[in-house]
Amino acid sequence: MLEGCKSAKERWGGVSDIIDRWLGDRQELIVLFCSVNGMDQFHDDKRPVANKLEEMCQILVDYASSGHFEVYEQLVREGMEFDDGSVEVAHSIIPKLETNTQVCLRFNDTCESISSVQMMQNSLSELGEALEERFELEDKLIEVLHESHRELVT
Repeated sequence: MLEGCKSAKERWGGVSDIIDRWLGDRQELIVLFCSVNGMDQFHDDKRPVANKLEEMCQILVDYASSGHFEVYEQLVREGMEFDDGSVEVAHSIIPKLETNTQVCLRFNDTCESISSVQMMQNSLSELGEALEERFELEDKLIEVLHESHRELVT
């Protein structure tokens, strides 16, 4: 997952400040997710898992919100400027991202009530699958709406 994030950032990171910040948030989210997911207890000696979960959830919500309210809109506007059919592809991807966001928000809403290591692992597993799907969909959105026009812009 982290390797895919690096290649996406290398490939599209210079597009705009918004996308740069967004991909940075993605990377931070992945690092925290891996840190929390790798725990076999509810705490470690350095930092309680509750603090890591809280931080991860905040970044998760911010990341999803930025995608929906900043990045996707910016990409769709760019696609509309070129009027080459790329927006239709985006309109098939965005509903999948909206469904995916519900999984992320459900994790955020329920993570405080997780009462066992097994419940936490199950919830993190579901979230991990959702994040993997989300990153693939978002990368496709960037590729279709921005990358395909890169040469036309320069």
